[in-house]
Amino acid sequence: MALKIGAADMDHIHEHAREAYPEECAGVLVGTDDGGKKVVVEAWRADNTHEGERERRFLIEPLKIKELEEAARGRDLDILGFYHSHPDHPAEPSEYDRDHAWPYYSYIITSVSGDEIKDTNSWLLRDDRSGYDLEQVVE
Repeated sequence: MALKIGAADMDHIHEHAREAYPEECAGVLVGTDDGGKKVVVEAWRADNTHEGERERRFLIEPLKIKELEEAARGRDLDILGFYHSHPDHPAEPSEYDRDHAWPYYSYIITSVSGDEIKDTNSWLLRDDRSGYDLEQVVE
């Protein structure tokens, strides 16, 4: 499966990562899934509410996710995944990320250092939760 996301939404994610630096930013990817391709319609920001170590951890409150999911469904869209940044670290999922992720969802991770975006990748957690596979991203 591939993830289609427009340049404007990717720019939005990168800008959020720069603004949040040195802390992690977080948000949701909203769009459609035709069974062969996920199409991101919008990337919505969310507050990182983790209570510590926000430079290496993020949390989107479950009630906020529910609220965003309802808002998406109100527009006939679904939450396709999540994004967050890794300040001064590679755009690769950590063990912490794996412990808090769900299969199916796309996880865009942006590596940021100050104002510089180093790299951005999207990942899919395997169904058996043994690790991630790199997801193809297309515009």
